[in-house]
Amino acid sequence: MAAESIHTDERKTDYKVYFFAGGEAGNNRFNIFTGSYIRLMDQIMGDRFEIMKGIHFTSPAKNVLWALSNSQKPLTRPDKNRFLTSAASQIIGNITSPDTQIIITSSSTGSIVAAQTVCFLTSINIKERYFRPPLHLALGTSIISPESELFKQLVYLQNKGEIGVIIHDELQDQGDNTNGAGGTTRIEAYRNAAGLLLPGFSGKYSGPSFLNSPSG
Repeated sequence: MAAESIHTDERKTDYKVYFFAGGEAGNNRFNIFTGSYIRLMDQIMGDRFEIMKGIHFTSPAKNVLWALSNSQKPLTRPDKNRFLTSAASQIIGNITSPDTQIIITSSSTGSIVAAQTVCFLTSINIKERYFRPPLHLALGTSIISPESELFKQLVYLQNKGEIGVIIHDELQDQGDNTNGAGGTTRIEAYRNAAGLLLPGFSGKYSGPSFLNSPSG
C-alpha cells in the first residue's frame, strides 16, 4: 500500500504512539534494531511513546506460532483474547481526551497483534465512545499478506474513516522472505514457515533456507 503523509487533524490536540514489538525473543528482549528504535523514540517523544505490555508469551516459539495462526483474518472473539484485551485496555486507559491522536506502530510478530488490536478497538469504539477516529497504523517487517482477510479488513476500516494511514509495504525489508508469509490460510502460513527452514516443503520458497543467509 502506498505511503501517505500523516496530517494532523484539526480536532487533535495531543497524540500518543504505541509500539507493538515482535515477541521472537520473549518479553522485553529485543534485537539491535528494535532496541535502537525504542531508545530513539523514548528520547524524542518521552511519555508520548509507549511499548505495549502483556502481548507476548514467554516462549518465543509460541509467539511465532500465534502470529502464524492469526495473521489471516480478524479474530472471531477478540474480547476473549488476553493479548488484544490487554492492548486495548492499555491504549484506552491512557487516553486523556477523545481527541488524542492514536498512532500504532509495530514490527515482526507484533504487527499481527497490532492489526488484530486495531480491528478490536474500532469494533468497541461505538459512537466514538473512547476516541475520535481515525487512528494510524504502521506494520513493519510483517508476515501479513495484502491478500488476507485481515489486511482487507484494515483497508475496509480505512475506507470507513476508522483508520487514517496504513503503512505496510514501505516497512518491509527488501528481500526478506518472511514478507507476507502468513498467507490467506493457516495451512499456507505453516507451509511457508516450514519453507523458510526447508525450502523444499514450500511452494513459495525455492531456497536457500534463510538460516543460511549471511548475517550483517
